[in-house]
Amino acid sequence: MLDAATAARRIMARCDELAAYTSMTGGIERVYLSAEHARVNRLAARWMREAGLDTWQDAAGNQCGHLAGADPEAPSLLLGSHLDTVRDAGRYDGILGVLMAIEVVRALRPVAGTLRFGLDVVAFWDEEGARFGTALLGSSAMAGHWDEAWWDLTDEHGTTLRSAFRDFGLDPGRVGTAARSPQSLVGYLEAHIEQGPELDDGGAPLGVVTSIASARRFAVQIDGEARHAGGARYETRHDALLGASEVALAVERLCRVEHHVIGTVGRLETFPGAVNVVPGEARLTVDLRGEHDDDRDRVWGAITRELEEISGRRGLTWSARELHEAPAVMCDSLLQDVVRAGIENTGRRHVPALFSRAGHDAMALGAVTGVGMLFLRNADGISHHPDEHVSLADVETGLTALVATVEHLAREAA
Repeated sequence: MLDAATAARRIMARCDELAAYTSMTGGIERVYLSAEHARVNRLAARWMREAGLDTWQDAAGNQCGHLAGADPEAPSLLLGSHLDTVRDAGRYDGILGVLMAIEVVRALRPVAGTLRFGLDVVAFWDEEGARFGTALLGSSAMAGHWDEAWWDLTDEHGTTLRSAFRDFGLDPGRVGTAARSPQSLVGYLEAHIEQGPELDDGGAPLGVVTSIASARRFAVQIDGEARHAGGARYETRHDALLGASEVALAVERLCRVEHHVIGTVGRLETFPGAVNVVPGEARLTVDLRGEHDDDRDRVWGAITRELEEISGRRGLTWSARELHEAPAVMCDSLLQDVVRAGIENTGRRHVPALFSRAGHDAMALGAVTGVGMLFLRNADGISHHPDEHVSLADVETGLTALVATVEHLAREAA
């Protein structure tokens, strides 16, 4: 059965070990269909087998494992998260959830023959979308929601997703075989660090997630006119950078007054990019998240009206291309209940209920099965940053809660 202290130390040591698998010097970066992806899958597969799982890499590059329950034909509870990262990442976002899932299986393996469902573990890839500009590719494939238009997405080197699949050793024509049917699953359970400060501010190590924010991402291009920096008078300039700067400020202004809508301009590039040339073109990204889809979409409409006004006033033109769209997902009520019961099993009387402003693989899995999430406290809420942190004590408590969650679900399913 569970030795939570030993398992938590193993999880933390493996988070450190995985941090060495990176494509950048002096930081952590692992992207979809890269050499690091392949190496980390092999390592994760070994850890899964040590815990008693039968393993395979699916047709989308996700690393999977299975432990049968009392009936080998019964559906499975899927546990996991992702192993890809953003650039200059922390070592816990996603990774912690995969490693905790493996330890849940290790703890429950002795009683697996009594469970009315199997236990599956998945290490998803491309949750972050750092390489091809979209996100949730691995979990979307498992949910059976693959968009054929994705094959033509390119990375910063011009490599298409289709080519990257082939280079990795995957067959684009077989990506559909990664899909799981609703009948094969009893639910999806994901442990994750909170990417916000609410648990830390409240002094709580764990929380239950009620819903996950909807998301839309856009690539916006603003075109003006490149002119000599010395020769162009201000009244004749059509400066794309200044227009883009106004747009970025408008995104902040519009979203600050909203209750549960958050907008971010994460990238801004100008061309031709010379010190002595007025920028003739600017490209920026807009990331919008909201608790409700209609509020998110209403704010995007307001942003487009700002784009029209700014462009008209400055003599610019603009266009926008949507990179990613995901609806808000409500966590399954039964899974919320068993996660709450699992946390209470650790002695906590008050269990915070949290709305996740960050996206997760659970969003994609929600199309095929009920989803539940357990959040762990993350110091100051810092994420997507090297200072991301979770304590050994909280990992031990979280693992105890996660094992108890599965046990509660098994009793509910009996």
